[in-house]
Formats: sequence, C-alpha cells, structure tokens
Amino acid sequence: MNDLSSLKKIIDGHDSFILSTHVNPDADALGSELGFYFILKKLGKKVRIINHSATPYNLEFLDDEKIIEKYDESVHNDAINEAQVFVLLDLNQASRIVRMEMSLRDFKGVKVCIDHHQDTENIFDYLFGGVEYSATSEIIYDFIEATKIVEIDTRIALNLYSGIMTDTGSFRFDRTSPKIHRIITVLLEKGVNPTDVYDKIFDQFNFGRVKLLGYSLSTIELDDTKQISFMSVTREQMEKTGASEADVDGFVNYCLTIKGVKIGIFFYELNDGIKISFRSKGEIPVNKLAKEYGGGGHINASGIRLFDTKIEDVKEKIIRAAQRYL
Repeated sequence: MNDLSSLKKIIDGHDSFILSTHVNPDADALGSELGFYFILKKLGKKVRIINHSATPYNLEFLDDEKIIEKYDESVHNDAINEAQVFVLLDLNQASRIVRMEMSLRDFKGVKVCIDHHQDTENIFDYLFGGVEYSATSEIIYDFIEATKIVEIDTRIALNLYSGIMTDTGSFRFDRTSPKIHRIITVLLEKGVNPTDVYDKIFDQFNFGRVKLLGYSLSTIELDDTKQISFMSVTREQMEKTGASEADVDGFVNYCLTIKGVKIGIFFYELNDGIKISFRSKGEIPVNKLAKEYGGGGHINASGIRLFDTKIEDVKEKIIRAAQRYL
C-alpha cells in the first residue's frame, strides 16, 4: 500500500482526472468517488465521474447535482484517453467496471486504486487503503485528515457518512471501531442529518422492491446442517413486480437473521446467467468460497457471477461447497 501523502503528490502533479467505481454501485462506491470528486474540484482540477452503471434510485440524492455520467463508449473514450489520472474507487479488479475495462487496461496515464477489498489485481501504479478499513469512504476521510488537502464541507461529509454508515451495516459490523465513531462525530458536526440519510437509503424503496422481497423470502430454505440459509429471485418475479437489479441489494442479509445460521446465500437470475451473494458470521471466509468460482469480496461478504447457467444447475453444488467452510 502506498502512503496517503503520495496521493496528494499525484493530485498536485496532475490536472485532469477520471473517477469510476464498480458495476451496480452502493453508497460507499458513490460516496467515496463523489467525496473525492469534490476534493479535486476544490483544488481546481478537471475531473469527471464516469460509471458503467446508472446510480440506484435510492442513492440519487448523493448526486443531486447530476455529476455522475453513465458510460457511453462513443462519448467517453476520448475523454478517458485525454485524462492524466484514472482513479478507481471501492474496487480493485478491472473486470468490475465491465464495459469500461479495456479503457482502464489501455490507459496510458497514472492508474490509481483506492479500495478496502482483498486480492487487488496487479494493474495499478498506486494503491491506497487496505482491508483494515471499514469502507473506501473511510480511506478518503483519512486522506483529508492526514494531508489537510481541503476542508470537509457538508457535501463531502454527506457522501463519506453515507459510505461508512452503509458499509458498516449501520455501525454493527466488526470494523465498527472507536475510530469510526470519532469520524462520524466530525461528519455530523459538518451538518449531516443521520435520520434523513437513513430514511433516503433504506426507507424510500419502490413498491416493487417490497413485493419482490416477499417473493424472495417465500423461497428461503435451510440446508441439512441448519447452518446455511439460501433464497432466490427469478427473472419472472422481477418482471411481475417491476423491480430493478438495484432492488435486490441487501436481500441476502435476511438469510443471516435465522437462529443458528452462519452462512447466507442469495441466488439472483440474470438474462445471461446468475449472480450469487454470500454472507457469513464470525471468521467464516466466504470470500474464499467466492474465489473458487472467480468471485471475491470481504471475509464476511462476497459474491460471484456465472454466465450461461441457471440457478437450479448450480444451487446444490454451491451449497455443498459452502458447507466446507462451516
């Protein structure tokens, strides 16, 4: 990992930046890149945020100025090639920016990764952060604190708070340390309203999402050990409810609410395959389980994507593989 002072040197020595984050961005992905965007704008830098995916509707309030652009090869490739620095936030694998992947791999300027996940791909010139961080937004906060590069204003505070709050599970996950609460104190003092933020992210869902959750919960099962819970969502259920892919975010967490369950698995049917999310309690490393199938993530939260297959074709195999980690 590079020292955060090196990130300031990169900023001081360059004028134009492209920022991006992973497919289907969550609040930490958006909060960290918007927080970093506002740092660069305060310094008079030329900067654009270009993401593969559209911003989920419940997180659009973070980007009320409509800064984030959805990637269009014909529109954005020239802009990317002309920039001096390409910064990826909250991911460390080029494949996770999907159609933008080759733009990153072919980029001739400085490639920077700011992230808190494991197994970083070896394509970056600089890597900032590490798995000890609760969220990428925490890394951005530490960068500001260590370098005093800008003053934190309400816009930066809102985005960093949202990223940290969600990635710590509303301050209940393991990495919720005394340091995190000290950071939150500072961000609240900058004018963030925690009640309003929580309401916008978690209590303003589309009706279709709630209906879809009902369908999904009706599929929930336990394996023969009673320590693994799994559930699924099909394309048919998506169409019936009118829900979007963003609406399934967080469904897997319901699997871990059952007494005695240590691993939760969520199967989600896509047009071209399936997406599988894993969650676990304690020291059960579901990231290693995901890695067996080309995925990744954190020790307690990870996932995979499989193409040209159906849920029923792999469900039993995935459950048996998960049992080895109990």
